[in-house]
Amino acid sequence: MAKVVIKNLNKYFDKNQVLFNINLEIKEGEFLVLVGPSGCGKSTTLRMVAGLEHIEDGEVHIGERLVNQIEPQHRNIAMVFQNYALYPHKNVEENIVFGLKRAKVDKAVIEERLQSVAEVLQLKAYLDRKPAQLSGGQRQRVAMGRAIVRDADVFLFDEPLSNLDAKLRNQMRSEIRRIHKTYKTTSIYVTHDQVEAMTLGDRVVVMKDGYIEQCGTPMEIYLNPVNMFVASFIGAPSMNMMDATLYKDHLELEGQNLPLSGTFDTEKLTIDDSGKKVKLGIRPDFLLDEKFAGDSESLVKIEKCKIELMEPLGFDKELNLQLGSQTFKARLDLRTICNEGDEINLCFDTKRVHLFDIESEKNLFIE
Repeated sequence: MAKVVIKNLNKYFDKNQVLFNINLEIKEGEFLVLVGPSGCGKSTTLRMVAGLEHIEDGEVHIGERLVNQIEPQHRNIAMVFQNYALYPHKNVEENIVFGLKRAKVDKAVIEERLQSVAEVLQLKAYLDRKPAQLSGGQRQRVAMGRAIVRDADVFLFDEPLSNLDAKLRNQMRSEIRRIHKTYKTTSIYVTHDQVEAMTLGDRVVVMKDGYIEQCGTPMEIYLNPVNMFVASFIGAPSMNMMDATLYKDHLELEGQNLPLSGTFDTEKLTIDDSGKKVKLGIRPDFLLDEKFAGDSESLVKIEKCKIELMEPLGFDKELNLQLGSQTFKARLDLRTICNEGDEINLCFDTKRVHLFDIESEKNLFIE
């Protein structure tokens, strides 16, 4: 395995710039996820590491080598594609070992690697089957087996689960994580699915419009988003964004004054007597039923939230609520007994909320 270093990477298609000064270092054995909406540049970044897109501006290093001018087949990478890219006329065994045979690897080595990979991926019973005789999940395992058997320095995954149904995606996420723990190969994984990003990545890179918005561990990004885009994109359901007014010692939300209890260092901001208009960001999971909230200095209450819609989810229930002119969501557990049309008092810990600037959309209290 090898580390991957991306330096000052820019990309143009004709006169349109699609990547802007991308800088990343992926450590040896790390699983890094690039996540973002369609068109954000994540797949283009991956394809430039793979050598499938030409690098005009910037550098890509794999291990100690600058690979800008090195052909894809000589970079010692293995790529798993969205559409599996299996040979339909070859069986599972032939698909897995095709690259090794082409490289004229010794037969004994090929057999040893085949058996090892087939056991890890639970494919031993399917080695003589053609791709058309396999399920989507089995085909994806074959595609991963073909990558793993090569003993590459870096694995590259380009939205490999997007063609699978929800249940299979969940199973394959677990498979990919288990395989990475087994082989510990440096991996870069592209997805638009933030659940995949959160569950698979050692670190997550959130991208938008060709820029890196934030890079960190899944929990760093979930708990401390640097701007409104990251806050809204990461997390399901999305973070609530509510119009509020910030004063030196309290927050005004739909006519209710919420004490800040020293949570935010408002002295750093210019706030006059009329207050500062902000967006209050709070995740639905961090809202609590007042009856079960407990005691804490940093806990505040919002009153008379009207339940517009209730969606039972088993252990949890998701509430669509109205407070004044604004709507938001809360996810509460089984202890809360309520009905649509009821009013409920909710609490939240001010240490778990974020305040964003209206114009720049940046988190006011994260550098």
